Amino acid sequence: MEVKIGVQHAARELVVEYGGTAEDVQTAVVNALSSASEVLVLEDTRGRKVLIPGDRLAYVDIGEQSERHVGFGSV
Repeated sequence: MEVKIGVQHAARELVVEYGGTAEDVQTAVVNALSSASEVLVLEDTRGRKVLIPGDRLAYVDIGEQSERHVGFGSV
């Protein structure tokens, strides 16, 4: 699923291709917002980690869980 993260004082949003569930992302965001010293940590499908200070989060857009279609039949 695609997760878009807005960061305060940043010109562009971060886009992470996340392999978990929407509930996992929501729990991580709530935990990061619970304290000013917390950090939101998400690992994408390629194993890269994104770390964002919880007090700098502007918004988090959690996309729908969808399967990728390959080939001409998906057009």
